[in-house]
Amino acid sequence: MLNFLVNTLDEEIDIELGENADIDSEDVWDVLVGATADEDSVSHLCEISEESPHANTILHHLRTKFELEELERIGKTLIQQDILELLPDRPVEVVADLHLRPYYGEEYDSEEELYSSLAKAGTTTFHGYATLYARVRNKRYTLAVRRLTDG
Repeated sequence: MLNFLVNTLDEEIDIELGENADIDSEDVWDVLVGATADEDSVSHLCEISEESPHANTILHHLRTKFELEELERIGKTLIQQDILELLPDRPVEVVADLHLRPYYGEEYDSEEELYSSLAKAGTTTFHGYATLYARVRNKRYTLAVRRLTDG
């Protein structure tokens, strides 16, 4: 699954790292997908993995090479690409989940990007995400992922 996701992202999103870069775009995707799958941070994954590039290298490329709107568009396209073929011609159960990732950092540039909720894990500030799933024959298919903002 990791290789499938890395290869798909590498084909769909061009990261221009330059001719003299010590890493290639596949290295960036390996770390990003691996951290996501392990529910870990990029920094921690790079720290514990012997084969990963340095965390600062990955984080630099993530901050400078990506346009959020383009990533969102491509992500939505990839999520929805095959879903219509998988869904049956009858009604299906659709489920929405709320995911709150604790935020412990200092003040954020844009407070509306954070979600406030009841105290949990030592904070009341979170990055909030909603996921929408269709359940078909006891399998879950992701229809959408959306970042939430407070308010």
